[in-house]
Amino acid sequence: MNALLNGMNDRQAEAVQTTEGPLLIMAGAGSGKTRVLTHRIAYLIDEKMVNPWNILAITFTNKAAREMKERAYGLNPATQDCLIATFHSMCVRILRRDADHIGYNRNFTIVDPGEQRTLMKRILKQLNLDPKKWNERTILGTISNAKNDLIDDVAYAAQAGDMYTQIVAQCYTAYQKELRQSESVDFDDLIMLTLRLFDQNPDVLTYYQQKFQYIHVDEYQDTNHAQYQLVKLLASRFKNVCVVGDADQSIYGWRGADMQNILDFEKDYPNAKVVLLEENYRSTKTILQAANDVIENNKNRRPKNLWTQNADGEQIVYYCANDEQDEAVFVAKTIDELGRSHNFLHKDFAVLYRTNAQSRTIEEALLKSNIPYTMVGGTKFYSRKEIRDIIAYLNLIANLSDNISFERIINEPKRGIGPGTVEKIRDFANLQEMSMLDASANIMLSGIKGKVAQSIWDFANMILDLREKLDQLTITELVEAVLEKTGYVDNLNAQATLESKARVENIEEFLSVTKNFDDNPDSQEEETGLDKLSRFLNDLALIADTDSGSQETSEVTLMTLHAAKGLEFPVVFIIGMEENVFPLSRAAEDPDELEEERRLAYVGITRAEKFSI
Repeated sequence: MNALLNGMNDRQAEAVQTTEGPLLIMAGAGSGKTRVLTHRIAYLIDEKMVNPWNILAITFTNKAAREMKERAYGLNPATQDCLIATFHSMCVRILRRDADHIGYNRNFTIVDPGEQRTLMKRILKQLNLDPKKWNERTILGTISNAKNDLIDDVAYAAQAGDMYTQIVAQCYTAYQKELRQSESVDFDDLIMLTLRLFDQNPDVLTYYQQKFQYIHVDEYQDTNHAQYQLVKLLASRFKNVCVVGDADQSIYGWRGADMQNILDFEKDYPNAKVVLLEENYRSTKTILQAANDVIENNKNRRPKNLWTQNADGEQIVYYCANDEQDEAVFVAKTIDELGRSHNFLHKDFAVLYRTNAQSRTIEEALLKSNIPYTMVGGTKFYSRKEIRDIIAYLNLIANLSDNISFERIINEPKRGIGPGTVEKIRDFANLQEMSMLDASANIMLSGIKGKVAQSIWDFANMILDLREKLDQLTITELVEAVLEKTGYVDNLNAQATLESKARVENIEEFLSVTKNFDDNPDSQEEETGLDKLSRFLNDLALIADTDSGSQETSEVTLMTLHAAKGLEFPVVFIIGMEENVFPLSRAAEDPDELEEERRLAYVGITRAEKFSI
């Protein structure tokens, strides 16, 4: 028997050995799907003699991609030549190679959510829309959903009917115009533009269809319409597409995920084989019975029943609290008691909740009880102001048209250039049909005079000078040059506060990231300095996009149910299980919403290995 099948149950082995044609693996929680996927990839190379570079595996998070790469490499080092990547990082690779076919600069900037909000706030102001009535996050969410449905700004404007969609259409058009002027894209554009590239360039599509002859997609129930179309297109030549997922864990409907993609897989591929992984290796029989009992109430699902050879285990604990303070005290007390009686460490506990606002009372109770905790979803490293500033400098050096980064850093650190002056630079740039950086290099023609004009001119020349030197500098040397020429760290040191000290430490941490990049060149071919900088910035943007800080911790973990997906803990508390909190109030009116709340409860319950409370 092949060593890759050792220790597998019959269904897992069947999934690994089914290598040709469409395959749907319905993998219940804790059923070993990552193991099946990685062994299947190794099996294709070992047994079927498939070239590793003809294998693609798509995940939803960098963490999942990293874990899959490491596990696959442990089985067969040749798997390092497979492409195991998130949807976004795969699309970046494709666009970096061929974006010029659709009129984009291959060194485009990827804007982060903070920059998107800043840009949208400015657009709302330009359109004279009251920010109290028109929230930039809501509008960006609507635009994101449109892009995920492959509706561009022109098509959206054409079908806008009511006042809300007409206003969004104006914002969408202005937003895309700003992005194009800055030669920038957002995360949703990455997939939309890749599909446009394939649509307009059949030869490019053929190249990737030939390249990716065996395609794997993890968490298929979380795909949106655009991602679904991308997979369908890439797989249409060889149809060797293996999708893994669990419709019962589809909890991202609110951000465009379409559970029907997995439920309709057999309609899309009539000769598809379906393998159900129902044996759970994580939880006790009691916990699985509770999870099954909850999800069985849902009508829109494919029947499956999780089972386990594990023991019956402890009963589900149900505590009816008087209020949220009482509930929080109970959680803290139980962590203490179970820690003593069962030798659990703090890291063995997780407290899950429906909305972030519920964490406050739990935090207070844990603090009072001296129980250390960590919150998933706090300020992430790459979202910190000083890190975003440095990245904006690098973005502008890489992409001289990047007006969004220009506006962020023209007065960081302070150069006496206020919002009014920035507006004048923008107007001058628009008038001359040039980027704001080019406008700054020609500032003497703009009517801006004196010290301010000199500061603007000096800034532009510093950026252009660093751009010239890209081929001679490592990324670390480039960042050090930015810090030295701008006086950024000197400025923080002069403030001499605890906060400024922490910011300097964060910058030092960032320099260790750049050193790591410089010491591990990952490129297959000769690169220019600009190519290298673009690759570094891509990596950063993609890391900041999906990683929510679920690294190893020695503390109790507090997180939303959505953030807990894919994780496991010996002891799991689910708090606030009451009408209008969990399930949310809107679930009372809408059966589909109620089904999504049940799926969320199912995800929460199946995170627990020993105790579900």
